[in-house]
Amino acid sequence: MIALAELADFYDRADADVLGDPTFASAHAALLQGLETGALRVAWPREAGWEVQTWIKRAILLGFRATQMQEMHGWGAPAIDKTAYPPRRFALAEGVRLVPGGSAVRRGAHLAKGVVVMPPAYVNVGAYVDEGTMVDSHALVGSCAQVGKRVHLSAGAQLGGVLEPAGARPVIVEDEAFIGALAGVFEGVRIRRRAVLAPGVVLTGSTTVYDLVNECTWKGEVPEGAVVVPGSRPAGGAWAREQGL
Repeated sequence: MIALAELADFYDRADADVLGDPTFASAHAALLQGLETGALRVAWPREAGWEVQTWIKRAILLGFRATQMQEMHGWGAPAIDKTAYPPRRFALAEGVRLVPGGSAVRRGAHLAKGVVVMPPAYVNVGAYVDEGTMVDSHALVGSCAQVGKRVHLSAGAQLGGVLEPAGARPVIVEDEAFIGALAGVFEGVRIRRRAVLAPGVVLTGSTTVYDLVNECTWKGEVPEGAVVVPGSRPAGGAWAREQGL
């Protein structure tokens, strides 16, 4: 198997060269292992912000191109998918609580010790879910979404991920955030630590979030410790009236 330290150089070539390389299968296996153990991440938290690893997203996309469709058996229901990313199987020693009832975690996704997945839920390839996080029923952790420690994704919460374009920031939910029931976070929005999204909040990259405390607006992210509610009733205060809220 190709070493993790060699993977970036392996994939840093034209698509045709990568796909035609006879060691592609070995590189893909190393990619999956690195993503699942958490040694590789689609995005890393840095002091200046989140750093997207574009080459990893390209590598994931090439996995789809390199493999064929096949029937997959033994998962409780008929399935047909590309062979690059079948459902994951977990060992007891990994410390992930995958409650029976129809959930699936795709290969290439990282679930840390103490994560709980309630059925039915889905975690897609490239996603990173850190320690102690709850993924509740009908929740989605989309491809490449990054979820921190002790996050609560309530029932029906949707994290859109963002696999394409490869250079785009994925959806990011930082430590100890709370995503309410039926809330949705899409298009690379960043939810900073300890923020709370009330049930039904939907955020995209172009959604304006009105900060009534600091009297400013946000797009593409929610500040640390904020509580975000849907704009479905009049907001109090002179500034809110000036904004027509």
